[in-house]
Parts: sequence; C-alpha cells; structure tokens
Amino acid sequence: MSFLAAAVPDPQRQAPAALTDKIDLVLGIAAWAGTAAGVAGVLVTGAMMAISVKRGESSEHMSRLGMVLGGCVLVATAGPLVQFVFN
Repeated sequence: MSFLAAAVPDPQRQAPAALTDKIDLVLGIAAWAGTAAGVAGVLVTGAMMAISVKRGESSEHMSRLGMVLGGCVLVATAGPLVQFVFN
C-alpha cells in the first residue's frame, strides 16, 4: 500500500497591509475617544465635587473619581496588556 504525500500548507501569519491600516485607524480613534472620555470624566467629577462643597453637601465623589481614574488606567494599559498576552 502506498500513500502520496502532499506538502502541508503553511500560510503566512501576516495580515494584508490594507486591512491592518484600517484596523490601526479604528483602534487609534477608539484610543483617542477613550482618553478624551477619561479627561472629561475627571473634569466633570472635579466640577461636581466643587459644587457640592460650595453647597455644603456631602457626597461620594471620591468613589466616582476612583472609578474614572480606574477607567483611565484601563484605557491607557489596554494596548500594552493585549500585546503582552498575544506575543
């Protein structure tokens, strides 16, 4: 009994340049939007803290600020974390 051996295909792992350019553009816009949202969140939280102090109200703005800053850290480290995991 004889078998015919065929070459096993070995596709390249490189995505087409046109696709990577579009994906880089979308990810760049998403990173910019995440950064802008983080800055806006910090500004809004700071304004709310200032208004509540002026009114004499006490509220839990520090927890909001913590969540906003946690989101900022997540947005800032998303790219390096994904690159670390997949490389």
